[in-house]
Amino acid sequence: MFRLINHSGRAALVVDGQRFDLGRLAGDELLSDPMVAIERHGELHALTVRCGDAVTDGPVEVAALLAPIPSPPKVFAIGLNYRSHAAEANMVLPSAPMTFTKFQNCICAPGSDILLSGDTVDWEVEIVVVIGDRCRNVSLDDAWNHVAGLTLGQDISDRTVQLTGQPAQFSLGKSFDTYGPIGPAMVSVDAFEDRDNIELWCDVAGDRVQAGKTSDLLFPIAQLVEYLSSICTLEAGDLIFTGTPDGVGMATGRFLKAGEDIVSGASVIGEFTNRCVAGTGPSL
Repeated sequence: MFRLINHSGRAALVVDGQRFDLGRLAGDELLSDPMVAIERHGELHALTVRCGDAVTDGPVEVAALLAPIPSPPKVFAIGLNYRSHAAEANMVLPSAPMTFTKFQNCICAPGSDILLSGDTVDWEVEIVVVIGDRCRNVSLDDAWNHVAGLTLGQDISDRTVQLTGQPAQFSLGKSFDTYGPIGPAMVSVDAFEDRDNIELWCDVAGDRVQAGKTSDLLFPIAQLVEYLSSICTLEAGDLIFTGTPDGVGMATGRFLKAGEDIVSGASVIGEFTNRCVAGTGPSL
C-alpha cells in the first residue's frame, strides 16, 4: 500500500509517520509535482518499498499538508447516494447517480479554514475517489483498475444558494472558496480490508453528527466510475465525491457557526480538522 501527501507543495510518501519526498526518493524531480505523482501512481508501490532503506525527510507536519490532489481537471459529486441520507431528506431514491459538479477553486488543504458564506452552511463528509488514468467507457469489472486511490473530503454546502431557483442548481452553492477540503492523504485501494465498506464520520463542535459506511452507497464506487466514464472521458486526477451519510445539518436545522470546528474522518485515510470563520456571501 502507499500513502501519498502534498507536503508544502511537494509530493511525498508516508511510512510510519515519516515522509519521503518523491522527487528525491525517485531521483526524478518531476515526481515532486503531486499531479504528476497521481498520473504515475503505478510507480508508488515500488517507491514505498524503497522507503525502507531511504533517509527520511522528517515527520509529517500537519500544518504543511495541502490538498493531495491540488488541481483536479474535473470534480464530480454525487447527491443522495446513501440510503440513510435519502431517508432523512425524505426524498425518492434516484434511478441513476444524481451528479453535479464542484468547481476546482473550492478544493483546499485538509486544515483550511472554512469561510462561511451565510447562516445556512452545512457539512457533508465523503469518501473521494481519485481517478488514475485517462479512460472512457470503463466496464464495471474494470472500474477499480482506473482508481489511483481514495481520499476524504467535505462537500461544504450553502443550502440557500444550493436550493435557489426552480429547478435548483447545486454547483454554485457547493463551490465557494474553501468548500472542498480534501486529505489528509490519498491512500492506495489495497490499503483497505474491504474497499466497499469504508467507515467515515464527522464531528461538529465536539458532537458526532455523522457516522456511516460505504456499504450503504446506493451506487457503489465501481458503478460511479462506469457511469461517469460512459458520459465523458475521465482523466488522471479527476475527483468523485461519492455522497454523504445521514446526519447533515439541513435535516435538523442546525448549521455551521463561526468558531466551530469540523472534524472529518475515515478508516485508514485518517482525520482532518477545519475551523469555521466568517466569510462573505453572494451579491444577490
